[in-house]
Amino acid sequence: MGYSMITKSAIADLPSPKPRSGDPATLAANIIERLTYSIGKDAKVAKPHDWMTATILVIRDRVIDRWMESTRKTYEEGGKRVYYLSLEFLIGRLTRDAVSNLGLLEEVQEALKSLGVDFDAVAALEPDAALGNGGLGRLAACFMESMATVDIPAYGYGIRYVHGLFRQQMRDGWQVELPETWLSRGNPWEFPRHECAYEIGFGGSVDTIGNGVDETQRCVWKPQERMIAVAYDTPVVGWRANRVNTLRLWTAKPIDPILLDAFNAGDHIGALRESNKAEALARVLYPADQTEAGQELRLRQEYFFSSASLQDILRRHLQQYGDLRTLPDKVAIQLNDTHPAVSVAELMRLLIDVHRMDFDPAWEITRKTFSYTNHTLLPEALESWPVPLFERLLPRHMQLVYAINAKVLRHARKERGYDEEKVRSVSLIDEGGDRRVRMGNLAFIGSHSINGVSALHTELMKQTVFSDLHGLYPERINNKTNGITPRRWLMQCNPGLFGLIREAIGDDFMDDAEALSALGAFAGDAEFRARFAAVKRENKIRLSNLVARRMGIKVDPSALFDIQIKRIHEYKRQLLNIVEAVALYDQIRSHPELDWTPRVKFFAGKAAPSYHNAKLIIKLANDVARVINNDPTVRGLLKIAFIPNYNVSLAEVMVPAADLSEQISTAGMEASGTGNMKFALNGALTIGTLDGANVEMQECIGEDNIIIFGMTAAEVSDSRAAGHNPRAIIEASRELSQALTAISSGVFSPDDRTRFSDLIAGLYDHDWFMVTADFDAYAKAQRRVDSLWVDEEAWYSRTILNTARVGWFSSDRTIRQYAKEIWKAGP
Repeated sequence: MGYSMITKSAIADLPSPKPRSGDPATLAANIIERLTYSIGKDAKVAKPHDWMTATILVIRDRVIDRWMESTRKTYEEGGKRVYYLSLEFLIGRLTRDAVSNLGLLEEVQEALKSLGVDFDAVAALEPDAALGNGGLGRLAACFMESMATVDIPAYGYGIRYVHGLFRQQMRDGWQVELPETWLSRGNPWEFPRHECAYEIGFGGSVDTIGNGVDETQRCVWKPQERMIAVAYDTPVVGWRANRVNTLRLWTAKPIDPILLDAFNAGDHIGALRESNKAEALARVLYPADQTEAGQELRLRQEYFFSSASLQDILRRHLQQYGDLRTLPDKVAIQLNDTHPAVSVAELMRLLIDVHRMDFDPAWEITRKTFSYTNHTLLPEALESWPVPLFERLLPRHMQLVYAINAKVLRHARKERGYDEEKVRSVSLIDEGGDRRVRMGNLAFIGSHSINGVSALHTELMKQTVFSDLHGLYPERINNKTNGITPRRWLMQCNPGLFGLIREAIGDDFMDDAEALSALGAFAGDAEFRARFAAVKRENKIRLSNLVARRMGIKVDPSALFDIQIKRIHEYKRQLLNIVEAVALYDQIRSHPELDWTPRVKFFAGKAAPSYHNAKLIIKLANDVARVINNDPTVRGLLKIAFIPNYNVSLAEVMVPAADLSEQISTAGMEASGTGNMKFALNGALTIGTLDGANVEMQECIGEDNIIIFGMTAAEVSDSRAAGHNPRAIIEASRELSQALTAISSGVFSPDDRTRFSDLIAGLYDHDWFMVTADFDAYAKAQRRVDSLWVDEEAWYSRTILNTARVGWFSSDRTIRQYAKEIWKAGP
């Protein structure tokens, strides 16, 4: 009997499945059962990957019990749902996360041990889901876990990338991009939902029906090209499994998988063109957009997942409530950056064209439903699309963008008295040069709330990229400083420190990260400091072993571990770190009589495939590492390691091992940062600028426990306005001048002495990111780090206070603020 044929009364009489046992013996028996009947393997011949899959399936059963209970609870209570739309979800491995949040970690470990299997080895086999790049995607993952933890009914919506972001390898120090094959063996965590399928259109034309006299005129979009979005669901387990929410990812399928006439006519490749076009859409995260084809694919991806998500949201709302006028009361949609901004136009299309609303009430519903998180002040990151491309691909949406723009510009002129310059600034269409659709402006105008992700970033939004829109809608911009989930970034990745903290202050911090403040009382306790240091050393040994195994580089765990891990970008200033390493190298060789602090500089991160300078910086890091690491005159006092293929799993090894956290972006350019929070939580000191969340971290941690250097955001802005003169700065700094000369002259690139000449010439000519301006202050701050490191007792007192005082930066706190102040959702 099909589900649709079962009556509600019959459903009510169906017995509910009993919750699965968490007893180790039962878990072990269930794992063997899954191995046999789901995988078809005898335990005697099972491979490690078979054990991993069987274990995940058994854990998943326990998750499903809570998942269904959470869904029933949401429908019964009728509360507001939150929908988080993001092009990235950097979720990492899920096994340890799920088991830990279920409270079954020890039981699963014991069950596998009884079967002769090591849990850690099994969990390490799970591939990292290649669904994100850096902070944006990891924030989305932390937020999903926290929404479940604080009992907010939520869905995350994104794309199920087959390859996602590329797998990074190094060939002779150069980044090489290879496809990430995380789905090659399937994904035991996901559930295909073939019944959740929606048609997505592109191109075509728009017709008007109705004469406008005795018939209402309506627009009908007739797409030239259509495909199907199909859902795959992954459960997201909150802490203590009080709620399990859903991450719904879309894959693209053709309406006709094969053009049979073409195939039978001998065009075997052409017959698959629709399948290939659909499959290409969900293959790669951030396809290079330097070409017209690349831009079109990016826009297709953004519209594809936005449209599928909105159709799903409206279907669910109508199914439960039957009236779209109540949408803002029951639905909150958060746009994570500008990638899903086309959702504003798509919701208007669905309300007007499909559900027959008039423009004004549709606009009111849209604006009240959406909220938008801005993650950057970089103009190039506030997406815009050429009007011809947008209009060709989404002709009906272009009409709606013009209609929305007309409404906004009339308001700006007539009610706010904006002059021509301000009107141009707030317009959805950039008229300067080639006309482009401004997605940041569309997201702002179409949302009732626009939030920054740190106090400084939010204020700069008001003053810079959205200053005129802020003047037009002064009530909309607010701040929600980012946070991280302490489950992933302390309990799971640093079990040694987690156990030490529990022993010292009890379990309260496991439910409220701000209870970590009680740890501050132990900063002066010599015995506790020694145990804290021992945990740190164990974590450093683990990282040392990883580097030796993967790269053949031997490092001393007794050295200061100085770590910078993040996307490679000029504003994040990995170049500043490398130039200072070259200067330090020169000093060590010139003054061997001094007591230099042994230091290992670790780098990891990926550069966008088309970002020439970022890829050149990776090559420079590797070239400098090769020279310094092999120079016997340095006596091992300085080593450098660039670890390839940075992902969540690598971060979970590097973050707990850090002594020093590099957060050195050009002031005013990093929206928040979350790596800074992860490092501090795990007992590392931060060296950084007053940028992003560093400002608030300094307030929480205390000025004595963070090393701040360099220009402020205001000073950077003033310097640029006054005509920054980097050449004069370089000539006035002996260390900087010598380091830049060594790099540009080919000391570190003897096979190509001009390899880095243009990169260094850019520092002399314009240096937009203020590397030269901050170099001396940075070098001085690093020598202060050296002096602090010598005093071991004082060093670990500071690191303990970092851990104790950073609990406010929990994503639970951030999500509670979103829920209370923006979404009006949750308990």
